[in-house]
Amino acid sequence: MGRIILITGGQRSGKSTYAEQMALKLSPQPVYVATAHIWDDEFRERVRIHQKRRGPEWTNLEKERQLSQLQLPGRVILIDCVTLWATNFFFDFQSDVERSLQALKHEFDAFTAQEATFIFVTNEIGAGGVSENGIQRKFTDLLGWANQYIASKAKEVYWMVSGIPVKIK
Repeated sequence: MGRIILITGGQRSGKSTYAEQMALKLSPQPVYVATAHIWDDEFRERVRIHQKRRGPEWTNLEKERQLSQLQLPGRVILIDCVTLWATNFFFDFQSDVERSLQALKHEFDAFTAQEATFIFVTNEIGAGGVSENGIQRKFTDLLGWANQYIASKAKEVYWMVSGIPVKIK
């Protein structure tokens, strides 16, 4: 198993920027793995802004689900993000939390079995109130359990607050 780092926090807390800076400190040529499925024009613009920040030193890959298909031994790999990755499984399995979580754990374990440095970015969406929407509650549960699983395997965990990284593990 490689070195696993998890960076978590709220929306617009600075997670991705911090993860990119960390990856560049660890390697002159890091790998960026985007897990996003482009759902609409607003999201396409979010992705474009992220892409614009990265220069030619990055190897950019897109993989919505099967990260284990990427064999990148010895590389520093930034995966942005677990939230979107989990969303893809959640839709595939028609909101079945258990099946989604098992598929995500399986892919995580297979992907991180290679010797590499992995920087996972995720959202901490369960820190707010409990949603009235049942599907949203299910997804919050899925992501919370996925985050706990990844954090349990991580050597380092950072929580981002207003652009400030707080090392919690």
